[in-house]
Amino acid sequence: MMSGCLGTKHLKDNQKMLFRQHIQAPKGINTDELKDLYVQRANRRFLGLTIYHLVLLYYWGEKNYDKEKFIQKKEASDKKFAAKIAATTSKKKIDNLNFRKQKKADKYTNRIENGNLLMQWGEPISVYDSVSVQLTSDRFRQFLFSKGYFRNEVDSRVRITGKYATIIYSVAPGPGYTIDTIMYQIQDTAVARVVHKNNLENFIKLGAHYDQGNLVKERERLDLLLKDNGYYDFSRQYIDISMDTSMLKNHRIALLLKIKDPAKRGYHKKFTIDDITFTTDAGATSTGTERQKRNYRDIQYRYYKDNYNLRILSQRVFLKKGDLYSRSNTFNTQRQLGNVDAFKFVNINYDTSNGKFIANVFTSPLDQYEWSNEAGINVTQGFPGPFYNLTFRKRNLFRGMEMLDLSGRFGFEGVASATDDQSIYTSKYAGINATITFPQFIWFLKESRRFKVAKFNPKTKFTAGYSYTDRSEYIRSNTSVSTTYTWSNQRKQQYFFTPVSLSIINSTLDPKFEEELKRQDSLGNYSLVNSFKPSFVSSMIFGSTWNFNNYGNKEKTSSYLRAQLESGGTLWNFIDPSFIKDKYGLQYFKYLRLNLDYRRNHVIDKITSIAYRVDGGVAYSYGKDRSLPYEKFFFSGGSNSVRAWRPRRLGQGSFRPQTNESVNKDPVKNGYFDYSYEQPSEILLEASVEFRRKIFGFVDGAVFIDAGNVWTFQPRKKLDDQGIEVANGNSQFKFNEFYKEIALGTGFGLRFDFSFLILRLDVGMKMYDPARIKGERFVLGEARFWNPYATKTEDGYTNYREPVIYNVGIGYPF
Repeated sequence: MMSGCLGTKHLKDNQKMLFRQHIQAPKGINTDELKDLYVQRANRRFLGLTIYHLVLLYYWGEKNYDKEKFIQKKEASDKKFAAKIAATTSKKKIDNLNFRKQKKADKYTNRIENGNLLMQWGEPISVYDSVSVQLTSDRFRQFLFSKGYFRNEVDSRVRITGKYATIIYSVAPGPGYTIDTIMYQIQDTAVARVVHKNNLENFIKLGAHYDQGNLVKERERLDLLLKDNGYYDFSRQYIDISMDTSMLKNHRIALLLKIKDPAKRGYHKKFTIDDITFTTDAGATSTGTERQKRNYRDIQYRYYKDNYNLRILSQRVFLKKGDLYSRSNTFNTQRQLGNVDAFKFVNINYDTSNGKFIANVFTSPLDQYEWSNEAGINVTQGFPGPFYNLTFRKRNLFRGMEMLDLSGRFGFEGVASATDDQSIYTSKYAGINATITFPQFIWFLKESRRFKVAKFNPKTKFTAGYSYTDRSEYIRSNTSVSTTYTWSNQRKQQYFFTPVSLSIINSTLDPKFEEELKRQDSLGNYSLVNSFKPSFVSSMIFGSTWNFNNYGNKEKTSSYLRAQLESGGTLWNFIDPSFIKDKYGLQYFKYLRLNLDYRRNHVIDKITSIAYRVDGGVAYSYGKDRSLPYEKFFFSGGSNSVRAWRPRRLGQGSFRPQTNESVNKDPVKNGYFDYSYEQPSEILLEASVEFRRKIFGFVDGAVFIDAGNVWTFQPRKKLDDQGIEVANGNSQFKFNEFYKEIALGTGFGLRFDFSFLILRLDVGMKMYDPARIKGERFVLGEARFWNPYATKTEDGYTNYREPVIYNVGIGYPF
């Protein structure tokens, strides 16, 4: 068994297993890029140990693999479907059978070519191959040459230890060449003017280190530049960049950038748009009729049925008659027409026949009515719960590509009880929403201004909704209306502004929870009790997101930043709000809330990455009652937060929860602290680091460290039986103490990537608990996976342990 885990069991006589590959290179050489060039790779090991779990998996699968069996299954499947197809004349059934036949054939072909699932998840043993070493050395030389090290040398040596082979590559790059001179040879003077006018953004810089990759980027830049200046038929084949190392001394090179003219024409032609045609229903047919034609803003629209407001449609077309051809304007038009979610496809081509240059836009409309059903498992705070969604959509509501969405939702939210840390499935939720989305700003804008802002994909959403939440502590209903404007600047920046968001909230409280709110009120925590009174909430919200390199992709490093500022009750700064309370009996709020969330996913290689997150927020109430709506508080702990604490149970600061012994709960089964109550707070600070690595197939592993806490502006109190305040830690945010109150947790987990969703299982363990008394806050050594969590003696309980926390989530935590 050990020989199987070590991989050597599968070696034949005189074979050696490729154990490791090293690269010895001077500082300044990126060895990570060189590692990507290995022709042969060592087998992956489990947690860095000499245990080849994927090799074991592969040969375990190979034992039960019968290739001939799958070949026979494929042949039998093909015959079965062929007989069914021959027995029917229905085209619809034939198409369905052909689809199923191909799906089955693909499945069996995959097994025939790649083995069974275990073989595909695993990997065969990597046997040392001297030819691969030579090919790898050649790749290294070519790579270094492309980076300007023209006199590089790469040597390799092999160290044999028993049945293992270790390869060491020694890289001597030699002198690096720099760019000393750049010369241009462009015969077409019009092209030369465009190139020289836009030369500041080029990728070739004087004095820079030579890099062949930058030459490729410069060719692409020039190609796009000229295509944006009317040169429709220009291509990169006309651009040639050559270098000369003999012309200069001291490892300097001269570059010659040449743009050749077309052989037949003798010059590069600029293309000006003569006409624009827009077919709104491409692919549609109508017997006995021809498409109608109508001109609007120099665009000829063609359609069988007049379904669209041409003024709104024209706002998303950035091509103009008489303008030079622009590749960017063409792509922007295609993208913006696609953004309105009205068309199945958007194609733009150009017709150069008959001596004219005509832009043809073709779109095909999506179905006007659409129903969708969705059922699944929702995970909000670490506990799964079923849900069901029903959505109805009507497109082109007022002929201006507006969208009406009606949706209903019912389910059990995965939220832990606010008064019992062991309760789950306690929150039943139902809601209905109606949203109308306009593909423009509904605002007092001039017509010319509307056309200018259309490139930012403007949208206006009017939303009305009602939601109902039934938890063990309270029943809460929320009736709301809002207006939101959204727009984007390029693809990575998005903005939204909600000038009006109004809600009326009613709550019915459980007596036990109501008593707790009154107790908190007596301790000076006024904000919490006011949050559950019948209330009227008004707010304005502005937010923005920055998405760099498509955050979350597994190919390259990406990052994400979200900022949101909310001003609640702004209207009451100008209007006396007393009538809200006196006449309608509703609580009102005046507050400011800021939240910043930064995430980064650093890709190390194809199977390994490190993800970071920093999240912070502050909510300050400046109203008479110093209150916040309950939904506007910050919480910490849970599957997407500090995972070593139960959902919403971390904090505040170093303020200590009651012990299980003091509330007559068994510490042997439940641990030291009683985490019955959520900890709503006004200040949040959190950070996480997670190391992610593929284990096999669709299973990934992770190791993480979480840090964070929440605090209040006003200090909490604890009273003894005589009503005298006693020391119990600090909940108030203090600049000279907060860093001592940062909780730390660590753990590990598995991610099951099913392509359509990622199921996540995490195990969190406390490292540093600020609620403990000083000197006893480092508790990692007390982690325990099962009870007993304490030892019961005649004098009480001793030897307290910390229960590990199991988290279930959908998707990555960040």
